[in-house]
Amino acid sequence: MTAPMDQSSTIAKMLRAGGTWAVVGCSPDPSRASHRVAAFLQRNGFRIVPVRPGVEEILGERCFDHLRSIPADVAIDVVDVFRRAGQAGVHVDEAIERPATGVWLQLGVIDDAAAARGRAAGLDVVMDRCPMIELPRL
Repeated sequence: MTAPMDQSSTIAKMLRAGGTWAVVGCSPDPSRASHRVAAFLQRNGFRIVPVRPGVEEILGERCFDHLRSIPADVAIDVVDVFRRAGQAGVHVDEAIERPATGVWLQLGVIDDAAAARGRAAGLDVVMDRCPMIELPRL
């Protein structure tokens, strides 16, 4: 599996839109990448909704066990996935059902079939990239 070579226009569109990002796999541990990226998004004006089973709050935001447990009145723009590639497809499918406007699969999270499903459903999809690296490039 390989990530598309040029995702620059989709990356720019998603990061410039801001909005609310559900961070699936967000860790309460500040040393973990998912926590650092969520904090970075917050500092840059994004609202984050952490998704991590068994955790009540991360970065001052209520945490949810699953994407499906986030109330329907909370609009999710992007589902940011910090899970193994083999588990990413489930979260892409949840983003399609929600519906979100985009899915961001973090560095090392590559699932071409899930990305194709997301794109076919009209979602913007970024794969194998990190917003903490990409936002400063804009």
